[in-house]
Amino acid sequence: MHNNRPHHLLEQVPLTVSPFVSLPAATTLSYNYKTLPSTIPPSSLGIPAAAGDGPSQQPKPKYVVSGSGHAAHPEDIMASCRALQDHIVKMQQDAERELGELEERIRERELAEKRRLAPGWLDSEARILEPERHASSSQANEVSVLEVDAAQSQPAAPQVDEGAELDRAFGGMELRG
Repeated sequence: MHNNRPHHLLEQVPLTVSPFVSLPAATTLSYNYKTLPSTIPPSSLGIPAAAGDGPSQQPKPKYVVSGSGHAAHPEDIMASCRALQDHIVKMQQDAERELGELEERIRERELAEKRRLAPGWLDSEARILEPERHASSSQANEVSVLEVDAAQSQPAAPQVDEGAELDRAFGGMELRG
């Protein structure tokens, strides 16, 4: 496009005009068109527009302008950022507190269920449950006559060969060499 000439590669591309595409037409402005101010004028009712813009204070110059046309003073922007950060911190603390309460309720519910299934188990440090004998120490050392008679009257159980039982169940396994 030097010297008002198109690029030599662009000259090789054919241009077509479609009858279905119409280019937008330029709009004409009204004769009484006025641009809008970038800031809102103060209220005629005497209500301050923002915190800090009171009748006794001079309004701060709003020289930070966004792309949408909104203007603000840097201190106002910092104040809104601090307020947002405080709000987020408060929400996070509330969420952590609620989560802790939920975990505590779940822990208490599980403990109540365990106590319902095994009362007294969680209340003491003894973890091995053994039945206690209510006999005195002299009676505990003596073997009763009935126990000796019962042991002598029963024939001794034959020794069980577990390998033989497996062979009977699954068939013999021979080792081949």
